[in-house]
Amino acid sequence: MASGAAAENMNDVGPGYVFKEEIHLTVLKTSLFFAGDGFTVYDCKGELVFRVDSYGPDTRDRDELVLMDPNGRCLLTVRRKRPSLHQRWEGFKGERMDGDKPIFSVKRASIIGRARASLTVEMYDSPGEEYQIEGCFSQRCCTVFNVTKESVAEIRRKVDPTTSVVLGREVFSLCVKAGFDAAFAMGFVLVLDQINGEDYVDSGATTEPAVHPATED
Repeated sequence: MASGAAAENMNDVGPGYVFKEEIHLTVLKTSLFFAGDGFTVYDCKGELVFRVDSYGPDTRDRDELVLMDPNGRCLLTVRRKRPSLHQRWEGFKGERMDGDKPIFSVKRASIIGRARASLTVEMYDSPGEEYQIEGCFSQRCCTVFNVTKESVAEIRRKVDPTTSVVLGREVFSLCVKAGFDAAFAMGFVLVLDQINGEDYVDSGATTEPAVHPATED
């Protein structure tokens, strides 16, 4: 996967995932039986970019999730912080080990409201760097804004270009703007899926046909 990596900063999770141009990824849930099951992520050529192995219905398994590259190398670990009224999750570079310090946290901006409640991303080692996630993940419609309210990533429903059919929520698009780490953006998706998991189950997965990941919007 060709990369236009920028100099490393706190939102560079791993080398090779920061691009000079906007990229469009297809995210596919690998199981629909439980909110928060695994994911596979493909680029516009249908090549595997990221994967998250299924962690099933056990709540204990869902408290810590690992984002991997196609070869199984750990890029990012997200872990639920308990107790937390705001459903705070923390992110760690690579595989989290005991004693490791998180590089960021994601939490609900308010304990009131569910599906459309905004989320705040705090960068622990970068004062002044903060992101806001707004929208409704259960409907696959979210935007990540930086501190100057510029969009750095977007989650959208996937449309089959051959039929103009909006596909089911098990497959969706992740658009990552130039200069923003795609692995970091995918870490947000993992947290959003967990925080909004009950909303996803309540709304129900549609039975619209899936599309091959190589198919572009």
